[in-house]
Amino acid sequence: MPSTKRPLRGSKSFWPRKRANNIYPRVKTWPVVATAVPLGFGAYKAGMTHIMITDTNTNSKTKGQMISKPVTILDCPPLFVFGIRGHSLSDSVDVFVDKFNKNLSRKITLPKSPKTVLTKLDGKKFEKVTLICHTQPAFKKTPEVFEVALGGKPEEQLNYAKSVLGKEIKVSDVFKVGDYLDAIAVTRGKGFQGVIKRFGVRLQRRKNEQAHRKVGTHGQNEPGKIRIGVPQAGQLGFQTRTEFNKRILKISSGTDINPKSGFVNYGLVKGDYMLVQGSMPGVRKRLIKLRLPLRSFATKYPVDIKYISLESKQGD
Repeated sequence: MPSTKRPLRGSKSFWPRKRANNIYPRVKTWPVVATAVPLGFGAYKAGMTHIMITDTNTNSKTKGQMISKPVTILDCPPLFVFGIRGHSLSDSVDVFVDKFNKNLSRKITLPKSPKTVLTKLDGKKFEKVTLICHTQPAFKKTPEVFEVALGGKPEEQLNYAKSVLGKEIKVSDVFKVGDYLDAIAVTRGKGFQGVIKRFGVRLQRRKNEQAHRKVGTHGQNEPGKIRIGVPQAGQLGFQTRTEFNKRILKISSGTDINPKSGFVNYGLVKGDYMLVQGSMPGVRKRLIKLRLPLRSFATKYPVDIKYISLESKQGD
């Protein structure tokens, strides 16, 4: 057998590669937590910068030294809980607040005569209880509406949901500094692309029938069809992706994180924000759903930030 000169490029776990149905993703799986707490949150990417931080990882070669880390700034306006949904085997029961945000009518059909009736939830056995929330972004009128799962038993979930109905949930109520999170978002759309950019296929040699940016073969003659694993041109980007175990470096509130002229193509962050190590999927002003880590086995280390760069940066 010949030795492998070039490993296979691209992951086949994301298939089919097609456009996402919505501009923001849907969380299909939630972690199991013993206490009744929200398991997720919503944030918007404002931009990226770099920080100087003391390496507190005891297994690192740079332990105790000051190192540079790229971070993503997430604008985290509070979520408003305007409804409770109880899920059972047969159906679901919804309870809403009396007063709605006027701009919610752009997203959902609002009841004509809203009235909070919590007694609809009494005496019923639910499999789970979730919060119906909407975001409150400062840069646009139309909010995003989605459900946030809760930890604990159904009885504890119901009691917690009743206590926060009509109130706001802050990012500090869900995440803490030094913890890890999962980021779920719709990536940047790049349109229809060929196999070179879409799969990283190797360029053909000079005398290859003048077809340099194509695959060498589509497969065997019989049966006369192309298998699903053969690289082909198609949609690239604008696809739902999940990144696991992103480390939280800072959670704060205020305008101390803003560059002098604001973030490029975003503006100023005026409320709660979060610094997450590394990059995040998606583009600016697009909702990123944050979730408690589903499969986190990473060790938590203290966070000691020495310097945060406030220079304006063009990249995401």
